[in-house]
Amino acid sequence: MKIAILGTGAGARQHTARLASLGHQVIVGTRSPEATSARTEPDMMGTEPFAAFHAAHPELTLATFADAAVAGELVINGIDGANAVAALTALPAAALAGKVLIDYAVPYVYQQPGQPEHSWPTPWGEMPRLDPVDTDSLAEQIQRALPDTQVVKTFVTQEQETVVNPAEFGGGDHTMFLAGDHQDAKTAARALLTSYGWSDIIDAGPLAAARGLEMYAHFHTALGLALGGRFGVKIVR
Repeated sequence: MKIAILGTGAGARQHTARLASLGHQVIVGTRSPEATSARTEPDMMGTEPFAAFHAAHPELTLATFADAAVAGELVINGIDGANAVAALTALPAAALAGKVLIDYAVPYVYQQPGQPEHSWPTPWGEMPRLDPVDTDSLAEQIQRALPDTQVVKTFVTQEQETVVNPAEFGGGDHTMFLAGDHQDAKTAARALLTSYGWSDIIDAGPLAAARGLEMYAHFHTALGLALGGRFGVKIVR
């Protein structure tokens, strides 16, 4: 299958490498392929320049967001939450029409220096706030902006290293969640998760449930800090 991954960050690279290993044709989308390839400094999270990753994975194609979305039979959104809606709505209308869009972005808003906030210090700086929250979600905003696209929220309750390799915890016996208003999108997401090795996948309901999945990001971070690393979550019922 031709799968487009929009974004070149650490999480997107996890999916890129895993999907390529599963035999999919992967097209990675970025704002400017030339600028992405020319970058020589790590990003804000310390991730190595994309050119080094591309050299290790020459089988992938690097393209603009628009060209990647047009080429993909399935599209995965890895654009950062603060910019996802604007970037997706800037694409040609036909690029995502009728397609499944798997969204795993967290709607983080990073405060500006000097901005008064109730501090939540972490090893990598202040914990960002979420926006939207409570009464809306990023996934719902994307769905409203792209009514002809089938949006499904998943992957968001784990670090992407674990999403693509669930077997690193409990032999893979832990839980992943998805939410969406389109059954076809949920079926496609479930199939992808199964190919990654997930066996316990819970359908959390309509896309409004993405609010809870996105807000869980803060709790997951708190647990990760308390435990000193990554972990899996198992729902016992």
